Amino acid sequence: MLYTIIKALHIIFMVSYFAGIFYLVRIFVYYKDTDEFAEEKKKILREQYTFMARRLWNIITVPAGIIMAVCGIVMIFLNIGLMKMPWFHLKLTFLLGLAAYHYWCWKKVLQLKELNGATIETPNIKLRQANEIATFILFLVVFTVILKSSVIEYWWQLITGFFVLVFLIMMTVKLVNKKKKD
Repeated sequence: MLYTIIKALHIIFMVSYFAGIFYLVRIFVYYKDTDEFAEEKKKILREQYTFMARRLWNIITVPAGIIMAVCGIVMIFLNIGLMKMPWFHLKLTFLLGLAAYHYWCWKKVLQLKELNGATIETPNIKLRQANEIATFILFLVVFTVILKSSVIEYWWQLITGFFVLVFLIMMTVKLVNKKKKD
């Protein structure tokens, strides 16, 4: 029963964490979108986006990430057999990718504060594409956890499907941005 409760908490805080990460990078995109605005409007919006990013990071994203990680570690201790499962090693590998993405997001939050209203040098399209990285990681982790050993058995079909998904999402981002410029 304890394991199931911890698992439920892990999932709830995983959802909260990803909601924070999804919206955080969207705030970076909105900040960049102000490049062409009049100075007064740009200044007001950039101050607000910086404030929102810091609050989202400090109040939702990081605390949810910590609780999610603690619950995950507790689940490993309650079911040490997970460490013998190849699919679980794959999940942990994807979580290393999530940790790298988390670090990138943290650096961007700090950068916004240091910019003091100046322009983010990262091109808009790169920020929009970076916004999809968390989606890819979420897909990889959820499919790995749900399919477990089947992920190892049918790895090439899943990899093919994943790359098709990545391609479709990236092309959609490019298409939307192309229409935005027209």
